[in-house]
Amino acid sequence: MAEQPIAGGGAIRIADDVVAVIAGLAATKTDGVASMSGGITEGWAKRVSGKNVTRGVTVEVGQVETAIDLRVIVEYGVKIQEVSRLLQANVKEAVETMTGLSVVEVNVKVEGVEIKEEPAAETGLK
Repeated sequence: MAEQPIAGGGAIRIADDVVAVIAGLAATKTDGVASMSGGITEGWAKRVSGKNVTRGVTVEVGQVETAIDLRVIVEYGVKIQEVSRLLQANVKEAVETMTGLSVVEVNVKVEGVEIKEEPAAETGLK
């Protein structure tokens, strides 16, 4: 949990889960990212606990900085390097803007490609 001292006493604490939720939401809103990848073990844990927002997101939060690891599935046909760079920038901006923490790294692991099926052409038969 990040703890930021303030003038006049007291502290602000930002839970790891808060950073993970912000990163996960920013990631899923990035063009070219089909979904987050949680892996088999994490997938089962999330089904039991009901926490799917942070699937595929691991954070390490210090007092004033954080590091983020993302596991994603990209859409077929996108340029993976470009999507990954955009993803890193979007997550870094969202976390820094909302928390005030310095994001020292955003690591992206592309674990799959999603191929969207085209809707079947209608044959006119009823």
